[in-house]
Parts: sequence; C-alpha cells; structure tokens
Amino acid sequence: MKLSLLCIGKLSADWLQQGTADFGRRVNRYLPLRIDELKEVKLGKKGDSRKIIEQEGEQLLARVPQGAYTVALDEKGTLFSSEELANLLNRHMLDGTPEITFVIGGPYGLSRAVKEKANLKMALSPMTLTHQMARLILLEQIYRGMTILRNEPYHNR
Repeated sequence: MKLSLLCIGKLSADWLQQGTADFGRRVNRYLPLRIDELKEVKLGKKGDSRKIIEQEGEQLLARVPQGAYTVALDEKGTLFSSEELANLLNRHMLDGTPEITFVIGGPYGLSRAVKEKANLKMALSPMTLTHQMARLILLEQIYRGMTILRNEPYHNR
C-alpha cells in the first residue's frame, strides 16, 4: 500500500519543514509516501474565502489518485486514537487497498465537494490547528501507527 498527502500550500517555518521531512522519512521505512503541495490561492483585495475554498478544492480533487481511499482532514471529522489510526492503516493494508490519500486544505479549510468525495473525514484534534501543523501532526501519527502495528517501542504502551 502507498500513502500520499495532498496539501494546499508550502510549509513556511523551518521547524515545520524539518519535522515533516523527519517524519516523512520515518513513514517511508514502512510504506511509500508521496507529499504533493498544491499552490495556495491568495485572497487578494476583493477576495472571497468561499471562492478560494472552491478553487483549491478543484485542484485537490484533480490530484486524488484513481482508486485511492481518500481521507479528508476536517475539524468536524471523526477523532481517532493512535491505536485506532493504526487499526485503520492495518485494515487497508490487509484488504489490499492500493493507496490511502490524506487531503489537507488551506487556511480556509476544504470545499464541500472534497469532503463529500472523501471516504472518511478525520479530525486530528477537537482544537483548531493550522493546516501546516496538521501536516506534521498527521505524519507523526501515521509513523506512530506503524510502530504500534510492529510492536516497536516508540508508542510507549
């Protein structure tokens, strides 16, 4: 099984770039991982955040791989414990799912179309996170999930 992340925007802070690169390498030890950063639509002087969400949503939907199980990160989505995320990954590996694609929107979130097309809407926390921090936290949790499945000591339980 392969993993992919579709993300709006580039990471701006060095520590986010470093952390994401580190956990991306760690995840890659278990499953092939691809991260695609799509261009963030700028608000501009007369910008309308709803139009931005729709434009970014069209970009994201165009890049979802055919046949991928799609997980949209959404603050109103289902909360998973680390063990539950590990079980989700394990179930898809055992079922032969070719790819899981995690979709992270921009600063204004995801369009309704992206959420409707997703197989699952998942929240990382009941708190609001920046879209950039969500990427880092997601990768750390995927890595943690893989170590849980392998009974490796990272999870400390």
